[in-house]
Amino acid sequence: MQHHHDFYIDGRWTKPAGQDLIDVVNPATEEVVATIAAGGSGDVDKAVAAARRAFETYAWTTRAERLDLLNRIVEIYRQRTDDLAEAVSTEMGAPIAFARERHVPAGLGHLTRAIEVLKDYVFDERINATLIAREPIGVVGLITPWNWPLNQIACKVGPALAAGCTMVLKPSEVAPLSALIVAEILHEAGVPAGVFNLVNGDGPHVGQAIVSHPDIDMVSFTGSTRAGILVAKAAADTVKRVHQELGGKSPNILLDDADFDAAVTHGARGCFANSGQSCNAPTRLLVPADRQEEVIAIARRIAEETVAGDPRAATTTIGPVVSRTQFERIQHLIETGIKEGATLVAGGPGRPQGLNRGYYVQPTVFADVRNDMTIAREEIFGPVLSILPYETEEEAIQIANDTVYGLSSYVTSGDIERSRRVARRIRAGMVHLNGSRGDTAAAFGGYKQSGNGREWGRFGFEEFLEIKSMFGYYPA
Repeated sequence: MQHHHDFYIDGRWTKPAGQDLIDVVNPATEEVVATIAAGGSGDVDKAVAAARRAFETYAWTTRAERLDLLNRIVEIYRQRTDDLAEAVSTEMGAPIAFARERHVPAGLGHLTRAIEVLKDYVFDERINATLIAREPIGVVGLITPWNWPLNQIACKVGPALAAGCTMVLKPSEVAPLSALIVAEILHEAGVPAGVFNLVNGDGPHVGQAIVSHPDIDMVSFTGSTRAGILVAKAAADTVKRVHQELGGKSPNILLDDADFDAAVTHGARGCFANSGQSCNAPTRLLVPADRQEEVIAIARRIAEETVAGDPRAATTTIGPVVSRTQFERIQHLIETGIKEGATLVAGGPGRPQGLNRGYYVQPTVFADVRNDMTIAREEIFGPVLSILPYETEEEAIQIANDTVYGLSSYVTSGDIERSRRVARRIRAGMVHLNGSRGDTAAAFGGYKQSGNGREWGRFGFEEFLEIKSMFGYYPA
């Protein structure tokens, strides 16, 4: 049993103001494996004050100084790879191999990208006699989720440090262990006192205090759309910048000239990966109606090949979902899909055979799904794939766009020009053409209720900058 009852504030581990604790549960065993302190508004006040003091000097550090700092962070992060992988696997159930191969490198990729952006970024620009200066926005509040903990911490902390901001991080109370190691890494790397602060706790207490705090200049939040709406409302009174990466219900359009075996295999595996706990997962598979039976056979095969089990076992493909709350919600949505008339072709309610504890969900496939069904409208956040048949390309585009979300999308065709044409018409912040992977140099973020602002690369870096016009700076 681990006990983490201190917060990282002003360059040192500090006792919380209160005595409340939060249990951290290993979702594979349903056992409490750690306890963390539950912070409150007083702890946030202390962290924000430290960040405000540190901003007065850190904002004026040079590009070279920040690059040196980020390079030290990257070096120490690499040294802690095993510790980080163990923490992620324990706190949110990722298979240990997946944690090492995907979760840890995801965080590292954003830190190294922040270095690449900072190296060449042009902060000052001349327009006529005016100097346009891009400056750090100030003290930022960072609120991160449990599903990709290192990815989401690094894609906020890295660019914030590079931009010259100071910060207060509230990681998810469900999966806080990896964040504590990140704090240790930053401390060892020599991040100046007050530049980075960490306060554990839940949304109603710590999250609310961060979002509404008058001395926080910006909030960067990743989580559900429901929570994002509450964040925006709480931040409104102080007119701070709010950057949000929220939910998704991503369409995956297979056009009739696609390689169906390759595309369905890729899409189903993408849906099930990380136990379906990815906001950009391709959960709505749109296929020509006259090819649905072919698609069903391939998707069923992939579901049956996907092994949900012990994160420590070499044969495991996916681990449990993160919590009892998530497990019960996913079970309810699977049952709703059956009740509303979708055809269950793989998986279904209940744990996989042979597993009687742990929050394991069967890799599940539904066919004959209509876009007005609950499983096509709501973000399930579990390993559940919905196959939606369409008659024409135009109808596929219409179905794809008929959602309140607009985070990611996928289009596959044997003709790249056709893929490009359809991609142009998808109302989403991202489109993957023909199985392409994401690129951390590009922008990550969505349209509509999937959020506002962008993360990754130059685009995420610029979220942490303000723009100042200095008129008459140059001779007329």
